[in-house]
Amino acid sequence: MTYLLGPATVALAVPLYRQRKVIAANMVPALVGLIAGTVSTIVSAVLLVKLMKLSNQILISLTIKSITIPVASEVAKIIHGDSFLVAAFVMVTGMCGAMLGPWLMNSLKILDPFSRGLAIGTIAHGIGTAEAAREGELQGAVSGAAMGLAAIITSIAVPFILPSIL
Repeated sequence: MTYLLGPATVALAVPLYRQRKVIAANMVPALVGLIAGTVSTIVSAVLLVKLMKLSNQILISLTIKSITIPVASEVAKIIHGDSFLVAAFVMVTGMCGAMLGPWLMNSLKILDPFSRGLAIGTIAHGIGTAEAAREGELQGAVSGAAMGLAAIITSIAVPFILPSIL
């Protein structure tokens, strides 16, 4: 697994480098969208759990569903989430985002490659980024950057937000 991580990282870095001018030109709206999307994933998880009257352990584990598994595993230790639930929620979120995200964006007539990559990377992390890269290099590059930044924002925000929710 570790052997393949290097080529995978390079595979994400090359399109990101090639598309750096487009990403830099759209930095402010991208950050606003990224923050809004990240907050929305956390809020939607909390609302879903509260609506369904599920346990606090599920709430804790579900708040970090939209970040990649290696980061989510570390955040789970900090917030005392169940590592098995976290892994399951992250995988299901990524698969659903990769399968339904492009269809939903097509249905809503969201055709801009930058917007599509940003949305998929923010909510569907690595699996979604692979799907975004299939659509095009710009989508893949933006999705990869969004995936990393969403993980950073979530890992900083959730430990501070969670105590006020519980």
